[in-house]
Amino acid sequence: MGQSEELLRQIREEIAALRPKVVEENVGQVLAVADGVVRISGLSQVRLNEVVIFADGSRGLALNLEEDSVGAVILSDSAQISVGDRVKKAGELLSMPVGMGLLGRTVNAMGEPIDGRGEIKSSDRYPIEKVAHGVIDRQSVSEPIQTGILAIDSMIPIGRGQRELIIGDRATGKTAIALDTILSQAQINRKGLASGDKNFRPVYAIYVSIGQKRSDLARLLQLLESRGALEYTVVVAEGASDRAAGQYVAPYAATAIGEWFMDNGMDALIVYDDLSRHAVAYRQISLILKRPAGRQAFPGDIFYLHSRLLERSARLSSELGGGSLTALPIVETQAGDIAAYIPTNIISITDGQIYLESELFNRGIRPAIATGISVSRVGSAAQIKAFRQVAGQIKLTLSQYYEMQAFAQFGSELDAQTRQLLDRGARIVELFKQPQLEPKAAEMQVFLLWTVKNGHMDDIAVEQVHGAAEQLEGWLAANRTTLLEKIAKKKELDGELEGKMQEAITLWRRAYGAGREGAPAA
Repeated sequence: MGQSEELLRQIREEIAALRPKVVEENVGQVLAVADGVVRISGLSQVRLNEVVIFADGSRGLALNLEEDSVGAVILSDSAQISVGDRVKKAGELLSMPVGMGLLGRTVNAMGEPIDGRGEIKSSDRYPIEKVAHGVIDRQSVSEPIQTGILAIDSMIPIGRGQRELIIGDRATGKTAIALDTILSQAQINRKGLASGDKNFRPVYAIYVSIGQKRSDLARLLQLLESRGALEYTVVVAEGASDRAAGQYVAPYAATAIGEWFMDNGMDALIVYDDLSRHAVAYRQISLILKRPAGRQAFPGDIFYLHSRLLERSARLSSELGGGSLTALPIVETQAGDIAAYIPTNIISITDGQIYLESELFNRGIRPAIATGISVSRVGSAAQIKAFRQVAGQIKLTLSQYYEMQAFAQFGSELDAQTRQLLDRGARIVELFKQPQLEPKAAEMQVFLLWTVKNGHMDDIAVEQVHGAAEQLEGWLAANRTTLLEKIAKKKELDGELEGKMQEAITLWRRAYGAGREGAPAA
């Protein structure tokens, strides 16, 4: 009996010490489920973009707040939701894990790893939706993002904190430009971190795959890993077979990751591939939510959808750490129609565009950049001085070349000045031909542009210019590494450097002239 009495005493003490309290919980009920969208009654206190939790533990996102119901999208692919199920609000807005632990990892729009490499090590979270920094918090763009693509770095420079649209038809090399930029920055990161320079700031990349095939994503990840770029990159992916809600959330989730780098005084580059599919996913959700349809059946807030996303890219002031987030949104056009609804929206939001033309691509001019339409509104402010010295007139020369080329087809008699313009333009076009996924270092680009600007390739046949430039690159890498390092360090050309460049080009010309069929000797 002693043990029973002791047990009864302990129970009485625990009952006496019990202090019951009322916990208010806003609970609703599922009214309807259709195509990944749920209508809920009873959630009177839920906020826009707040997470809701269903009876099976899956999560949703509140998007429509109506008088008598709430419209939410289902975020979990494996959700088992039925009419009548209880729903409660989570009390938090949708957020994303952030931090250095995400580098080298592939996650979905919820921040869950999908690369099979275990859990993400992250102690911090950022909301996926956030008000962009105001004008006072920002500073002007003045530091370059080197794409490694000669035509872009010379004519359409991109700066840290800029938003540069990559636009063109399907299969014209849009993703290749973004990948070149990621690979180029990875090369610069390795070199800069190895140098021990305390002032060096690496650029970390975030690649967002929206509605792409899983096989394409697998090839991209394999490429980044094989080239040593994955360790500086975070990949956020929602495939074509995933829910439209995930495709809608993915770019915002990725931007939250990029903002963490920016807010902590680091530089990040984010590639949205692509926002056309993002708009289609949002249209799908909106139509099921019974929002009014407008032009091309897109909802009325489609412009706001992308403007509030891209406005978050910026270069912060020195007082806020001087971090930056550079955006490269990709948009696909139909039959070259850049005046379509979504392309014109995003062109008006961004700081310039790189337009890739199918006709140029089919003619073998790759990257197929249309110089007349492509523009950077930041301009030479984002270039190192050496680029400004050698590339100042190149875009104008190329635009005049394409214009004159059309007229030259109708007449054989051309004056000497026009002939010279056509000859120089044709050589620049050949020089700008560059294989995909082979970014060039800035100092090598400067040397090649200086060579053409000073007429050192004028007597080389046009069809041989591209091959000659490749041979010159190999010769310089083998014989003039010190000179290239000096150009990279000084970032501008002076009389001494130009003299050494002239000496180098003279030696190369002798070697090239002696062995045109093969590689030039040292």
